[in-house]
Formats: sequence, structure tokens, C-alpha cells
Amino acid sequence: MRVLLWHVHGSWTTAFVEGTHEYLIPVLADRGPDGLGRARTWNWPASAREVTPDALRDEDVDVVLLQRMRDLELVREWLGREAGRDLPAVFLEHNAPGLEPGEGPVPHTRHPLADRDDIPIAHVTHFNRLFYDNGRAPTTVIEHGIVDPGERWTGELARAAVVVNEPVRRGRTVGADLLPGLASVAPVDVFGMGLTGLHERYGLDPDRVALHEDPPQAAMHTELARRRVYVHPVRWTSLGLSLLEAMHLGMPVVALATTEAVEAVPVEAGVLSTRPERLWAAVRDFLHDEDAARLAGKAARAAALERYGLARFLADWDVLLEEVTR
Repeated sequence: MRVLLWHVHGSWTTAFVEGTHEYLIPVLADRGPDGLGRARTWNWPASAREVTPDALRDEDVDVVLLQRMRDLELVREWLGREAGRDLPAVFLEHNAPGLEPGEGPVPHTRHPLADRDDIPIAHVTHFNRLFYDNGRAPTTVIEHGIVDPGERWTGELARAAVVVNEPVRRGRTVGADLLPGLASVAPVDVFGMGLTGLHERYGLDPDRVALHEDPPQAAMHTELARRRVYVHPVRWTSLGLSLLEAMHLGMPVVALATTEAVEAVPVEAGVLSTRPERLWAAVRDFLHDEDAARLAGKAARAAALERYGLARFLADWDVLLEEVTR
């Protein structure tokens, strides 16, 4: 079938477009949020093709995958159709409740589609579905799937790796304030977007914390796998795909025991805690015990392949898309 979806979350879409359908990706001249087009730092198949708003009128769209409330307006404007009424639709909810301006307070956040029953909400974690007030909207959970980057961990660099986007703007939400504590026990490499000003904002020593701004995904995977341990300091998130990618790489994990991380990371794969001092002790242990890091990384990879494999993810989506297009 032909699936219309906007390029909103590159890592998630990279897995989704590996399916058997044709994927229509809106593109605008400015490549802004309403028309970002195909990814430039991920490898997408030819079945994910760019389409302009004018060309969409001539496309036989079978279903639309909504990811923002704005998408409802664009479907109406560009296709002249009403999502959920004369065009089958699913709303993919990436975020944990309370992350967007005006939402909350958690756990009373009401989903924007809570008063509709014609568009099912597909949450990416059970945590998200539990904490949103979904009202009368039908809901399901389709957990993440990852395009397996392969078991690549070497741990040759006795350093900690962190992946976080916009830590200066997002601050405590993504645990940016915890980086000084981490840097006190290990040299750290931070990968992601929006890193400018991080040293100044949190008083980080550039000799202890190196920043790697917006690397291509393949290059980032290579560099992550050279670091001894992956650290996930995020307080409030849906479930970071970078965490699951690190597990696929075979990296041991040290993470805050918050949101869905407690379900995703088994005890043998690393250390989860709400006590930063316990996390820093675990980082120190992995830096000094390469064998323990290797064993934890193998457990992390096995768990990630079993629960977040690509085949299961695509099969789950096929079932849901078939249901809404009947």
C-alpha cells in the first residue's frame, strides 16, 4: 500500500521504511518541518520517495501516518481529504506525555486525539500509553524496531559515550546537568545535535568532555562502538533509539532507571539506577574491567535483538495498517 508520512523522526523512519510498502515523504523547497523530504544522513530505500504537495493530489494514498496534530491540517490542505474519516489514518505518538509545551501535568496529560475514536493512537512504549490519558481513542503499542548495525563493540577507548540532542535547550529533561558528575569519573564523548554551548552552560572541561556535533549515523555507530560504555542520563523520554542502537552494537549500558528504560535494559546488560553515584560507580567499574563490559554488552545485544528486532516491528505495523485500511 501507499503510506503517506512526514519525515519527523529520522531514526524511527529509517526502520519503518524498510517494510514492503511504498512510502510517500512530503518535500518542500525549504525542506522545513512540513517537507523535510528523504533523510540525508540515513540510508533509505528507493521505496521511500519524495513527493511535493501538488503531486500528492495525484497519488492514490491508502493510509496516512500522522505524527503531529499539524499533519491533520496538511492532509486537509494538500489532499482535500479528512484523516480518519475519508482517509484511513494512524497517529504515531513518539513522545512521553509532558514533553511538549502546554502539556501536563503528568500523569494527567490528555492526548490531543483523546476525544476522537476514528484514529487509533500507536504508542512506541507501554510507558507512554500508561501515562497518557487517551480518552476514547483506540490505542495500541508497537515497540521500536532497529535496523541492526551489527555487533561492533571493541571498547578499545576507556571512555563513556552519551548520545543526546539539544542538551543546552532541553537541560534537565535529558540529564545535561548530570554530565559534570559523569565527567568526574570518566572521560566522556557526547554525540548529537545542538551541542554548542554545552561546555559553558555546565562548566565542563573540554579535556574531559569531547563534543561530536551531528555525525552521520553510520559514523556515529562506529565511534560509539569504540567506547567502553554507553551512558543514558535522560530523565524523561519516550525511549531513546540511540540507547537501543548502542545495545545492538554490543555496548554495556549505564542508565537512569526512568520511563521505559527499566523495561528495555535487563539487569545483566548493565546498571540502572535513580542514584547518580551508583551509576558513576558502574561506569568506573566498566572502565577498569573490560571483560565485565564485554559480557554486559553481549547481554545487551541479545536483549535488543529479541525485543527490538526489525522483523517483529515491521510485522506489527503491517497488522495495524491492514486493520485501519479494511
